[in-house]
Amino acid sequence: MKNTKKLWSVALAAVLTLALLAGCGSTGDTQQDQEDGQDNQTEDTGDSSTTELSGSINTNGSTSMEEVIGILGEQFMADHPGVTVNYDPTGSGSGIEAVTNGSCDIGLSSRALKDEEKEAGLTETTVALDGIAIIVNGENTVTDLSVQQIADIYTGKINDWSEVGGTAGTIARIIRESGSGTRDGFESITGTEDACLSDQELSSTGAVIEAVRTTPGAIGYASLSAVQEQEGITVLTVDGVAPSEETVLDGTYTIQRPFVFATRADEPLSNAAQAFFDWATSADANDLIKAAGAVPVAQ
Repeated sequence: MKNTKKLWSVALAAVLTLALLAGCGSTGDTQQDQEDGQDNQTEDTGDSSTTELSGSINTNGSTSMEEVIGILGEQFMADHPGVTVNYDPTGSGSGIEAVTNGSCDIGLSSRALKDEEKEAGLTETTVALDGIAIIVNGENTVTDLSVQQIADIYTGKINDWSEVGGTAGTIARIIRESGSGTRDGFESITGTEDACLSDQELSSTGAVIEAVRTTPGAIGYASLSAVQEQEGITVLTVDGVAPSEETVLDGTYTIQRPFVFATRADEPLSNAAQAFFDWATSADANDLIKAAGAVPVAQ
């Protein structure tokens, strides 16, 4: 009897031991399953945080930058279907004011920012360079002027085309409106600030080209990117140098200015606007900028 009780006690102890071991194994498996689940959840969360760009990017300013911003915006929207790039061609001065007061993301200026504009909290980034082409009516026989002759024409020292080797006829001076980046660049390079005479003062690049095309004896200035392959006008050489990508980049064509993105230094851009800014100012956009007739500067 004593032996039977002893055997029963041993058997019971063995059963309890096995049950305990099984329970420990089950707990370990459960913990491992939970850890695996947490790992999987972390991986899933990381994947879901990657989203496509979306929203609107508002640009405002230089009419001379229409071709450049147009081709850049079109390509960016094709690459990012959830993004819309808007462009309001108001002129450089208005674009700078718009970005200053926060009514647009990126201001477009066809001149360098002034010290007071930088002091107001703006940062400039040059996207490209552009030659300011000097254009005359297509029937004009003059094909070249010096910078000094151009200055003398616009300040009234020269008033007839015969004075610069052309057929006799009164010169009609076409200029851009106050605040235009093209006008600012032209006047600063030719030294004619606050001294230019005008027969017509117009508010866009296209209007200047059309006025020169349709006005006998007219002379005007416009972005190089806008005058290429235009009929009814002649693009002059200046001091014997024709405006082109090469002559603008090497500086031999002297009437040139920058195309600038103006942004607020103290306020970050949206994700979409920052992505557009980074891409448009990189070498990846160079071919598109060239196609728009401007000279890229990114290396």
